[in-house]
Amino acid sequence: MLADFIKYLTRKKIQIIFNNLSVNKPVSSVFGIDRGKPIDRYYIEKFLASQAEYIQGRVLEVGGSEYSHRFGGEKVDAFEVLHATPVKQKNTFVGDLTDVSTLQENAFDCFVCTQTLNFIYDVRMAVQGAHYLLKPGGVLLATVAGISQISRYDMERWGDYWRFTTASIKKLFNPVFKGGVQVETFGNVLAATAFLQGISVEDLPDEALLDANDPDYQLLITIIARKAF
Repeated sequence: MLADFIKYLTRKKIQIIFNNLSVNKPVSSVFGIDRGKPIDRYYIEKFLASQAEYIQGRVLEVGGSEYSHRFGGEKVDAFEVLHATPVKQKNTFVGDLTDVSTLQENAFDCFVCTQTLNFIYDVRMAVQGAHYLLKPGGVLLATVAGISQISRYDMERWGDYWRFTTASIKKLFNPVFKGGVQVETFGNVLAATAFLQGISVEDLPDEALLDANDPDYQLLITIIARKAF
């Protein structure tokens, strides 16, 4: 399979061969977004599609409402967006997950928080903040990076601090979300290698290669956390 994959990449004129130890530059330095869909986004979308039943009622999402609209649709009564800095956008409020005085308490049925906690230094307080936002019985759908390059964009603005494992996520979430926490992973060695090289989903000969899960290669970690009634 690896030999066929290398041949495919060669046909696509991608200047990388996985067993060529003389190459030290990635195909893309921006996660492959300049080539197509980044591999972590493929996993994020699969996760949210599988948990779409929870995206309903009053929904909060970080940075925008794309996923709430896409996976919640008519089940959502209010699409709202959390930003760390002021923006001109409807149904948006500015808040800091590490400071509950800036947040609405017991306000949301669902909080969609993708690829955010990696960029918050005081991550323990951010988990508390996510819990604070939810109504009793509300659900947090979160994703975090496990295996990943640094995000230069975020590093230069507010910082890129953490890469997680299932063990660290359970330590963070279990004491806070008494309604239950489910932690899963996406990834395998091919997915991790391709992601670090900035190879997009469209560059692969078959996106199904990404679907085999190896828990020793935790590219993306997903969290379903419920606030107790």
